[in-house]
Amino acid sequence: MNDDRKRAVAQALRLEYLTIGWNIVEGVVAVTAAILAGSVALLGFGIDSFVESASGGVLVWRLLAERRGADHEAVERLDARAHKLVGASLFLLAAYVAFDGASALWAREEPRPSVVGIVLTAVSIVAMQWLARAKRRAAKRLGSRALETDAFQTTACFWLSIITLGGIGLNAALGWWWADPVAALGMTVYIAREGMEAWRGEGCGCEDDMASAALAPDAQGETSCGGGGCACAASRSEHPEA
Repeated sequence: MNDDRKRAVAQALRLEYLTIGWNIVEGVVAVTAAILAGSVALLGFGIDSFVESASGGVLVWRLLAERRGADHEAVERLDARAHKLVGASLFLLAAYVAFDGASALWAREEPRPSVVGIVLTAVSIVAMQWLARAKRRAAKRLGSRALETDAFQTTACFWLSIITLGGIGLNAALGWWWADPVAALGMTVYIAREGMEAWRGEGCGCEDDMASAALAPDAQGETSCGGGGCACAASRSEHPEA
């Protein structure tokens, strides 16, 4: 491994460590706030954070394996199994949130306003957008489909943050109690899509217009997607997948 690639792997590892750390803190705060407020949307958001930490752990393992010079094919096989487990857990989460949200609507369970939840999801919007952009750039440098997949999942978290903030924000500002479980039901679409991407082991998600919009060109004029393909596609022929 040359020095440039070593630096790229080290940078990708730092991004994954940051993702895991942030999601653990985010999950603990969100779930606690959700229980105190009785918020279905905030609960689903918090549990998804823990699943994202597990997904980040898979990427850390992969990147460390490359740095150690592990057998590429063996890493690929184990990685596929790990991502299927992450995908299965996301499917279960989507089903749980859908059931809980529908039940809350049916029973007219009115959640209490959560200032902590509003602040947390607002901060998460900024953090997830920055992380997704940084991961896309790292994926381009490494030619890594796995890191590109993780960047797409981080983008999905960006949208989950917006949906959750919309639900709990409308409840707090206007007293629209139903906005919280409706937001939870809306979340299931993104959670299920995350699960499908992880299960299939597919990378880019560049065909998702909203995800592409979230990853607007950065200060250097770079974009994460273009020409109907992944930003890292051109470099895949030069480097093995991370």
